[in-house]
Amino acid sequence: MTISLLTVITALGWAGAIAGLVAYGMVSKGRWTANSFAFQITNMAGAVVMTVVAGVNGVWPSAAANVAWIVIGAQTLMTVSKARAAARREAEAVRVESPEQVDLAA
Repeated sequence: MTISLLTVITALGWAGAIAGLVAYGMVSKGRWTANSFAFQITNMAGAVVMTVVAGVNGVWPSAAANVAWIVIGAQTLMTVSKARAAARREAEAVRVESPEQVDLAA
């Protein structure tokens, strides 16, 4: 049995659609938050696949919408990453300045 390119593209389309639905469902159920890495990466992966499928099929409005979805997800990942890094730096500064670690003899 030979698998055609159309079959592969269709399967990818379904995988992308399922990824998007899983991401939406997990946020809707409260298991993931909108700014979680799991949500953003799953959502972006679905959008990447859907962009490819839409482009191959010449469905340019859908491809453009998914590119926008990818850009929004990437920006959110950068924002969340920066916020988490800042929180880690702040937490580390607080630990260093805690009374147990301050040399009172100095």
